[in-house]
Amino acid sequence: MVEKVRNIVVEELVRTPVEMQKVELVERKGIGHPDSIADGIAEAVSRALSREYIKRYGIILHHNTDQVEVVGGEAYPRFGGGEVVKPIYILLSGRAVEIVDRELFPVHEVALKAARDYLRKAVRHLDLENHVVIDSRIGQGSVDLVGVFNKARENPIPLANDTSFGVGYAPLSETERITLEIEKLLNSDDFKRKHPAVGEDIKVMGLRKGDEIDVTIAAAIVDSEVTTPEEYMAVKEAIYDAARGVIEEHTERKVNVYVNTADDPKKGIYYITVTGTSAEAGDDGSVGRGNRVNGLITPNRHMSMEAAAGKNPVSHVGKIYNLLSMLIANDIAEEVEGVTEVYVRILSQIGRPIDEPLVASIQIIPEKGYSIDNLQKPAYEIADAWLADITKIQKMILEDRLNVF
Repeated sequence: MVEKVRNIVVEELVRTPVEMQKVELVERKGIGHPDSIADGIAEAVSRALSREYIKRYGIILHHNTDQVEVVGGEAYPRFGGGEVVKPIYILLSGRAVEIVDRELFPVHEVALKAARDYLRKAVRHLDLENHVVIDSRIGQGSVDLVGVFNKARENPIPLANDTSFGVGYAPLSETERITLEIEKLLNSDDFKRKHPAVGEDIKVMGLRKGDEIDVTIAAAIVDSEVTTPEEYMAVKEAIYDAARGVIEEHTERKVNVYVNTADDPKKGIYYITVTGTSAEAGDDGSVGRGNRVNGLITPNRHMSMEAAAGKNPVSHVGKIYNLLSMLIANDIAEEVEGVTEVYVRILSQIGRPIDEPLVASIQIIPEKGYSIDNLQKPAYEIADAWLADITKIQKMILEDRLNVF
């Protein structure tokens, strides 16, 4: 048996850990943000196509649905309930196999249903009949199943379909954790049951300067759920209180919380929406312009600009390597004693098996008193084990165990 060439390199990273840097910036775009809507739909379509391909043919056929555009509509919100006068337009684009052994596979039907199902869950106050138009222009391709199965037998490990890299790091800093968890709480089912006026378009920005953190929250409030400015202000107070509860769980630093800072009650300006997303009023969204696969935008960290959402889960390293890098980094941070921070970068070469990257770079900042010499072997073994079992990531994606934004 030919030995696999993983090209794993473990080295010490000499830099100031993020927690010790003077300034840290972190952003989280919530599930109702136009960019996140684009990501969510793209990924929902890919997963729906993958499952339907498996159901019919026993294998995932080629597709990439990572070209979704959200074009903002026009709305007139007002306390007690406004109206959407021009619907949000959503364009589904990309490529997917539509002709299988001369038979038609219902690409557009599967894609449109997946998009509607996703929106129904992600943006609760969005009326799918009147507030949005979804158009599928996914390009078609054809395939001979015999050829597909023969290729799969010849190459049980998929070949990289691009030369691209993925990036991951761990652990999260306090500011990162706070930013992520605040949005997750505000968009949780439990919080929405208690506070239905809070829409899904929630953006959280964290700024740490030294040991003081500023958290700025922009949360779209649903106008039909608040009838007066006083009710609106009560909702803002609930958001503030919820954020403070998250903060107390994760840090002892001083944290200032600001909610909807563009409000100007004297001028009658409040962040109210009809649907709970700013996409109703001209804000547009695109795949890949928002969160990375760990759910955050982190300029203090290494990042890949690759859009993971909507890419096929079989051979597209733009998706697989970003998720893999994150998983390897998380395991190293959790399982290897003496790691302050770890960064993982994995680079493919088009045509190579995805379990044999051109390089799998692991950079570790050791804790004080620890030597990189003692950390290299366990870090290497974790990376090697994940690469050896790389097809597991496809299964984890289809079981909804991994998020990509």
